[in-house]
Amino acid sequence: MRDKITRTQWLGWEETDVGRLIYVTNGSLDGYIEDANGSFDWSEPDDEVHRYYNEMMLGVGTQLLGRRMYETMAVWETDPAFAAESEVQAEFAAAWIDSDKVVYSTTLADTFTGRTRLARAFDPDEVRVLKERTDGLLLTGGPTLTAHALRAGVVDEIRIMILPVAVGAGKPALPTDLAIDLELIDERRFASGAVSVSYQVVGSTRRDP
Repeated sequence: MRDKITRTQWLGWEETDVGRLIYVTNGSLDGYIEDANGSFDWSEPDDEVHRYYNEMMLGVGTQLLGRRMYETMAVWETDPAFAAESEVQAEFAAAWIDSDKVVYSTTLADTFTGRTRLARAFDPDEVRVLKERTDGLLLTGGPTLTAHALRAGVVDEIRIMILPVAVGAGKPALPTDLAIDLELIDERRFASGAVSVSYQVVGSTRRDP
């Protein structure tokens, strides 16, 4: 496996002494991560997009995951068949395993992957401590957990892989009760028609219900 990379190496950001929490997700053009039936088959990456995610994962020191996202992604460690399919998938599996994970759940009895601990509630102060203790990347996945992090103001960046599909309805990628001010810091186009956009979170305002 290749050595881990820093965010400076990956995107050319100025190095700082604290970690950076990034929300990473796939999304449809109309802003959903799942369609109305709960399916996300349309978001399966090709090799080019997968390599992009592999490079990103090499810079990740800690992942913050909700229960459903954890159970979805844990197969990269628990099922060797995924890594055996191709070299690019083997690289992703190795990078996923080579990171710490914090799983937030009130219902999960225990974790079943290495370097993983269970937290019963999201604590933004704990996340701030994690960021202060590392100069690497922290990743949050899943819209429900990320909504808590965005409301608490601990997310530094939103990185969405916009896929060339509109699904009409489903689970939104971003919370609907927040107005978020963003600054574009990076974009990349792929042969499949997918576009990765990265935004610095400048601030947010809670919407009235």
